[in-house]
Amino acid sequence: MRALQYAGAGTAPQVVTLPRPAPGPGQVLLKVTAAGVCHSDFAVMSRPDEALGFPLPLTLGHEGAGTVAALGEGVTGLALGDPVAVYGPWGCGTCPMCAQGKENYCTRAAELGIRPPGLGAPGAIAEYMVVDDPRHLVPLGALDPVTAVPLTDAGLTPYHAVKTSLPKLTPGSTAVVIGTGGLGHVAIQLLRALTPARVIALDVTDEKLRLAREVGAHDAVPSDQHAATAVRELTGGLGAQAVFDFVGAPPTVSTATACAAVEADVTIVGIGGGAASVGFGTTAYNVAVRSPYWGSRAELTEVLDLARAGAIDVHVQTYAMDEAPTAYEDLRGGRVHGRAVILPNG
Repeated sequence: MRALQYAGAGTAPQVVTLPRPAPGPGQVLLKVTAAGVCHSDFAVMSRPDEALGFPLPLTLGHEGAGTVAALGEGVTGLALGDPVAVYGPWGCGTCPMCAQGKENYCTRAAELGIRPPGLGAPGAIAEYMVVDDPRHLVPLGALDPVTAVPLTDAGLTPYHAVKTSLPKLTPGSTAVVIGTGGLGHVAIQLLRALTPARVIALDVTDEKLRLAREVGAHDAVPSDQHAATAVRELTGGLGAQAVFDFVGAPPTVSTATACAAVEADVTIVGIGGGAASVGFGTTAYNVAVRSPYWGSRAELTEVLDLARAGAIDVHVQTYAMDEAPTAYEDLRGGRVHGRAVILPNG
């Protein structure tokens, strides 16, 4: 089979030929229909090989959807051909967090060497992939796998972030979304679908600001040194009750905290290396700062249900398997409108 692999520092991902895997006991083999491309992959590829903690080469792709191709011994509840999406943040399944379906916060994953597909385990940008347990598969039903596959991260991650702040997003409130790319443009749709809040979007390019307006932002503001002032002006000096930073770089984190109203939530989702300064006189009174990770299995089901209801729609650019390296080049160059999706089997 063909797969897109990262071989080590200083190399670009390449399409290679590998043996087709077989599922072991309790595992499921998928024929991959669609696989998403994410900025998180660059975080893996930018680290020294010895700092990764898992062997290379690595098949990339932590957003996956496909059809069941084979069942390992003991697997029940699935049939060959079933269309499914992969829940990515695999956990141990037995710790207190996993028992609640919050495998994204598994307390034993690091200890046991459990890693997500594409971020340590073989990923979804391949013609076939092995899923370690059927509990990590969610039925797709009639959903289009091409537009649904980004929901496993680009939908689930912002949903988990937004859901926490729903009590603060009452009528008359304001939410700020910083970064309106793959995750941010979904966050805007979620905020419009789930809350009555005014949504202000921040980004650095006119194209991304246009996308933000297209998907429902009430206001779109350049993300620069004047952004926090602009948000204050739009909110009558109060600031926003919830701020979601999908970039996470030092300048955007500073903007996020500067936008926050009294008792606001600041949620730093992006992994751009920024850290918030929090303290008396630094942020507004009683501001809460969070740094969430992915989402729970139950929340993925809820996200897919929102898609079935037509509440969210991911903008995608598709690439054939041979074009997978180009997808990463386009993502790095800011040329992806929404989310890049690879079609490993055509």
